[in-house]
Amino acid sequence: MKVWRWLWLVATLGVLAEGFKVALFVVPPDAAQGDVQRIFYYHISSWAGMGLFFTLNLGCSLVYLAVRNGNNAVAMKADSLAVASAEIGVVYCFIGLVTGSLWGRAVWGIWWTWDARLTSTLVLWLIYVAYLLLRRFAAGPQMRTLAAVMAVFGFLDTPLVYMSTRWWRTQHPAPVFGGAPGSGLDPSMYPAVWWNLAGWTMWGIFVASLRYVSEYRAQKAEQDEALKALEYVPGQHQMAEGR
Repeated sequence: MKVWRWLWLVATLGVLAEGFKVALFVVPPDAAQGDVQRIFYYHISSWAGMGLFFTLNLGCSLVYLAVRNGNNAVAMKADSLAVASAEIGVVYCFIGLVTGSLWGRAVWGIWWTWDARLTSTLVLWLIYVAYLLLRRFAAGPQMRTLAAVMAVFGFLDTPLVYMSTRWWRTQHPAPVFGGAPGSGLDPSMYPAVWWNLAGWTMWGIFVASLRYVSEYRAQKAEQDEALKALEYVPGQHQMAEGR
Protein backbone atom coordinates (compact mmCIF):
# COMPACT_ATOMS: atom_id res chain seq x y z
CA MET A 1 0.00 0.00 0.00
CA LYS A 2 1.35 3.41 -0.94
CA VAL A 3 2.33 5.87 1.77
CA TRP A 4 -0.46 8.30 0.93
CA ARG A 5 -3.04 5.54 1.48
CA TRP A 6 -1.64 4.82 4.94
CA LEU A 7 -1.76 8.53 5.77
CA TRP A 8 -5.32 8.74 4.44
CA LEU A 9 -6.34 5.72 6.52
CA VAL A 10 -4.84 7.17 9.69
CA ALA A 11 -6.56 10.51 9.08
CA THR A 12 -9.85 8.74 8.34
CA LEU A 13 -9.76 6.72 11.54
CA GLY A 14 -8.98 9.89 13.48
CA VAL A 15 -11.95 11.73 11.99
CA LEU A 16 -14.27 8.75 12.56
CA ALA A 17 -13.16 8.51 16.20
CA GLU A 18 -13.77 12.22 16.73
CA GLY A 19 -17.16 11.93 15.04
CA PHE A 20 -18.10 9.03 17.31
CA LYS A 21 -17.07 10.95 20.42
CA VAL A 22 -18.91 14.12 19.42
CA ALA A 23 -22.07 12.27 18.33
CA LEU A 24 -22.38 10.16 21.47
CA PHE A 25 -20.89 12.28 24.24
CA VAL A 26 -20.66 15.95 23.22
CA VAL A 27 -23.78 17.09 21.39
CA PRO A 28 -26.95 17.23 23.49
CA PRO A 29 -29.80 14.72 23.08
CA ASP A 30 -32.78 15.69 20.97
CA ALA A 31 -35.49 17.51 22.92
CA ALA A 32 -38.26 15.22 21.59
CA GLN A 33 -36.56 11.88 20.87
CA GLY A 34 -33.78 11.83 23.44
CA ASP A 35 -30.63 9.81 22.89
CA VAL A 36 -32.10 7.60 20.17
CA GLN A 37 -31.85 10.57 17.82
CA ARG A 38 -28.07 10.16 17.82
CA ILE A 39 -28.44 7.48 15.16
CA PHE A 40 -29.30 10.36 12.83
CA TYR A 41 -25.62 11.31 12.54
CA TYR A 42 -24.84 7.91 11.01
CA HIS A 43 -28.08 7.74 9.05
CA ILE A 44 -27.44 11.01 7.23
CA SER A 45 -23.78 10.13 6.66
CA SER A 46 -24.76 6.89 4.94
CA TRP A 47 -27.26 8.70 2.71
CA ALA A 48 -24.66 11.30 1.78
CA GLY A 49 -22.15 8.57 0.94
CA MET A 50 -24.77 6.75 -1.12
CA GLY A 51 -25.56 9.86 -3.14
CA LEU A 52 -21.88 10.67 -3.66
CA PHE A 53 -20.83 7.24 -4.91
CA PHE A 54 -23.91 6.59 -7.04
CA THR A 55 -23.29 9.97 -8.68
CA LEU A 56 -19.67 8.99 -9.26
CA ASN A 57 -20.87 5.73 -10.79
CA LEU A 58 -23.12 7.70 -13.13
CA GLY A 59 -20.29 9.99 -14.24
CA CYS A 60 -17.90 7.10 -14.85
CA SER A 61 -20.56 5.16 -16.75
CA LEU A 62 -21.18 8.13 -19.03
CA VAL A 63 -17.45 8.54 -19.64
CA TYR A 64 -17.15 4.85 -20.47
CA LEU A 65 -20.03 5.01 -22.97
CA ALA A 66 -18.52 8.10 -24.59
CA VAL A 67 -14.97 6.83 -25.06
CA ARG A 68 -15.23 3.01 -25.13
CA ASN A 69 -14.62 2.83 -28.88
CA GLY A 70 -11.95 5.51 -29.11
CA ASN A 71 -9.82 5.50 -25.97
CA ASN A 72 -9.55 2.07 -24.40
CA ALA A 73 -7.23 3.17 -21.57
CA VAL A 74 -9.60 5.87 -20.32
CA ALA A 75 -12.61 3.59 -20.81
CA MET A 76 -11.03 0.86 -18.68
CA LYS A 77 -10.23 3.30 -15.87
CA ALA A 78 -13.73 4.78 -15.98
CA ASP A 79 -15.34 1.35 -15.94
CA SER A 80 -13.18 0.18 -13.04
CA LEU A 81 -14.08 3.25 -11.00
CA ALA A 82 -17.75 2.78 -11.89
CA VAL A 83 -17.70 -0.72 -10.38
CA ALA A 84 -15.85 0.41 -7.25
CA SER A 85 -18.19 3.36 -6.65
CA ALA A 86 -21.29 1.21 -7.16
CA GLU A 87 -20.07 -1.28 -4.55
CA ILE A 88 -19.50 1.44 -1.96
CA GLY A 89 -22.82 3.08 -2.82
CA VAL A 90 -24.65 -0.21 -2.27
CA VAL A 91 -22.98 -0.63 1.13
CA TYR A 92 -23.93 2.89 2.20
CA CYS A 93 -27.47 2.47 0.93
CA PHE A 94 -27.81 -0.74 2.94
CA ILE A 95 -26.46 0.98 6.07
CA GLY A 96 -28.99 3.77 5.52
CA LEU A 97 -31.84 1.26 5.31
CA VAL A 98 -30.68 -0.55 8.46
CA THR A 99 -30.12 2.57 10.55
CA GLY A 100 -33.45 3.95 9.33
CA SER A 101 -35.22 0.75 10.39
CA LEU A 102 -33.59 0.84 13.83
CA TRP A 103 -34.55 4.48 14.24
CA GLY A 104 -38.06 3.86 12.95
CA ARG A 105 -38.58 0.99 15.39
CA ALA A 106 -37.66 3.26 18.29
CA VAL A 107 -39.69 6.27 17.13
CA TRP A 108 -42.59 4.84 15.09
CA GLY A 109 -42.87 1.47 16.81
CA ILE A 110 -42.39 -0.45 13.51
CA TRP A 111 -39.35 -1.69 11.62
CA TRP A 112 -40.64 -0.85 8.15
CA THR A 113 -43.45 0.96 6.37
CA TRP A 114 -44.05 1.10 2.63
CA ASP A 115 -44.01 4.86 2.29
CA ALA A 116 -42.50 6.67 -0.69
CA ARG A 117 -39.06 7.37 0.81
CA LEU A 118 -38.43 3.87 2.10
CA THR A 119 -39.85 2.10 -0.95
CA SER A 120 -37.94 4.21 -3.47
CA THR A 121 -34.73 3.67 -1.49
CA LEU A 122 -35.23 -0.09 -1.43
CA VAL A 123 -35.82 -0.04 -5.20
CA LEU A 124 -32.63 1.99 -5.64
CA TRP A 125 -30.64 -0.54 -3.62
CA LEU A 126 -32.06 -3.42 -5.66
CA ILE A 127 -31.19 -1.65 -8.93
CA TYR A 128 -27.54 -1.34 -8.00
CA VAL A 129 -27.41 -4.86 -6.57
CA ALA A 130 -28.69 -6.02 -9.97
CA TYR A 131 -25.99 -3.90 -11.63
CA LEU A 132 -23.30 -5.63 -9.57
CA LEU A 133 -24.80 -9.06 -10.28
CA LEU A 134 -24.72 -8.27 -13.98
CA ARG A 135 -21.05 -7.32 -13.68
CA ARG A 136 -20.31 -10.48 -11.72
CA PHE A 137 -22.12 -13.16 -13.67
CA ALA A 138 -22.66 -11.87 -17.23
CA ALA A 139 -20.01 -12.48 -19.86
CA GLY A 140 -19.21 -11.22 -23.33
CA PRO A 141 -17.85 -8.02 -24.85
CA GLN A 142 -21.12 -6.11 -24.42
CA MET A 143 -21.43 -6.72 -20.67
CA ARG A 144 -19.70 -3.48 -19.66
CA THR A 145 -21.77 -1.44 -22.10
CA LEU A 146 -25.03 -2.97 -20.84
CA ALA A 147 -23.96 -2.35 -17.25
CA ALA A 148 -23.12 1.29 -17.99
CA VAL A 149 -26.52 1.83 -19.63
CA MET A 150 -28.20 0.18 -16.65
CA ALA A 151 -26.30 2.48 -14.29
CA VAL A 152 -27.39 5.59 -16.19
CA PHE A 153 -31.08 4.65 -16.08
CA GLY A 154 -30.84 3.28 -12.54
CA PHE A 155 -29.51 6.59 -11.26
CA LEU A 156 -32.84 8.22 -12.15
CA ASP A 157 -34.21 6.79 -8.91
CA THR A 158 -31.67 8.76 -6.83
CA PRO A 159 -33.32 12.19 -7.21
CA LEU A 160 -36.68 10.43 -6.73
CA VAL A 161 -35.49 9.21 -3.33
CA TYR A 162 -34.32 12.71 -2.39
CA MET A 163 -37.53 14.43 -3.49
CA SER A 164 -39.99 11.78 -2.25
CA THR A 165 -40.77 13.53 1.03
CA ARG A 166 -41.43 16.77 -0.87
CA TRP A 167 -43.66 15.27 -3.56
CA TRP A 168 -45.73 12.84 -1.49
CA ARG A 169 -47.21 12.64 1.98
CA THR A 170 -45.09 10.06 3.81
CA GLN A 171 -44.53 8.76 7.29
CA HIS A 172 -40.92 9.76 6.90
CA PRO A 173 -40.23 13.20 8.44
CA ALA A 174 -39.94 16.32 6.29
CA PRO A 175 -36.48 17.33 5.02
CA VAL A 176 -34.17 18.48 7.79
CA PHE A 177 -32.00 20.55 5.44
CA GLY A 178 -33.63 22.84 2.91
CA GLY A 179 -37.12 21.98 4.05
CA ALA A 180 -39.97 24.18 5.22
CA PRO A 181 -39.38 27.26 7.34
CA GLY A 182 -38.21 26.21 10.77
CA SER A 183 -36.55 23.02 9.53
CA GLY A 184 -32.95 22.24 10.36
CA LEU A 185 -30.96 21.28 13.41
CA ASP A 186 -30.04 23.09 16.54
CA PRO A 187 -26.58 24.65 15.99
CA SER A 188 -25.17 22.58 18.83
CA MET A 189 -25.76 19.41 16.77
CA TYR A 190 -23.84 20.45 13.66
CA PRO A 191 -20.38 19.36 14.89
CA ALA A 192 -21.57 15.74 15.05
CA VAL A 193 -23.06 16.05 11.55
CA TRP A 194 -19.93 17.46 9.92
CA TRP A 195 -17.45 15.18 11.67
CA ASN A 196 -19.38 12.08 10.68
CA LEU A 197 -20.06 13.27 7.15
CA ALA A 198 -16.34 13.88 6.70
CA GLY A 199 -15.27 10.61 8.34
CA TRP A 200 -17.62 8.30 6.47
CA THR A 201 -16.95 10.04 3.16
CA MET A 202 -13.21 9.61 3.72
CA TRP A 203 -13.73 5.95 4.59
CA GLY A 204 -15.72 5.39 1.40
CA ILE A 205 -13.02 7.05 -0.69
CA PHE A 206 -10.36 4.87 0.92
CA VAL A 207 -12.18 1.59 0.27
CA ALA A 208 -13.23 2.67 -3.23
CA SER A 209 -9.61 3.46 -4.11
CA LEU A 210 -8.56 -0.06 -3.09
CA ARG A 211 -11.37 -1.62 -5.10
CA TYR A 212 -10.57 0.57 -8.11
CA VAL A 213 -6.95 -0.60 -8.16
CA SER A 214 -8.02 -4.23 -7.80
CA GLU A 215 -10.65 -3.99 -10.55
CA TYR A 216 -8.36 -2.10 -12.93
CA ARG A 217 -5.59 -4.67 -12.53
CA ALA A 218 -8.06 -7.49 -13.16
CA GLN A 219 -9.37 -5.84 -16.32
CA LYS A 220 -5.85 -5.05 -17.51
CA ALA A 221 -4.77 -8.67 -17.00
CA GLU A 222 -7.85 -9.88 -18.85
CA GLN A 223 -7.10 -7.53 -21.74
CA ASP A 224 -3.45 -8.61 -21.91
CA GLU A 225 -4.46 -12.26 -22.04
CA ALA A 226 -6.92 -11.53 -24.85
CA LEU A 227 -4.26 -9.68 -26.84
CA LYS A 228 -1.81 -12.56 -26.42
CA ALA A 229 -4.46 -14.97 -27.67
CA LEU A 230 -5.05 -12.82 -30.75
CA GLU A 231 -1.33 -12.64 -31.48
CA TYR A 232 -0.98 -16.44 -31.41
CA VAL A 233 -2.08 -17.96 -34.75
CA PRO A 234 -1.65 -21.77 -34.68
CA GLY A 235 -1.07 -22.22 -38.43
CA GLN A 236 1.66 -19.60 -38.59
CA HIS A 237 3.24 -20.97 -35.40
CA GLN A 238 3.51 -24.47 -36.90
CA MET A 239 4.96 -23.10 -40.14
CA ALA A 240 7.59 -21.19 -38.16
CA GLU A 241 8.58 -24.38 -36.29
CA GLY A 242 8.87 -26.31 -39.61
CA ARG A 243 11.39 -23.82 -40.92
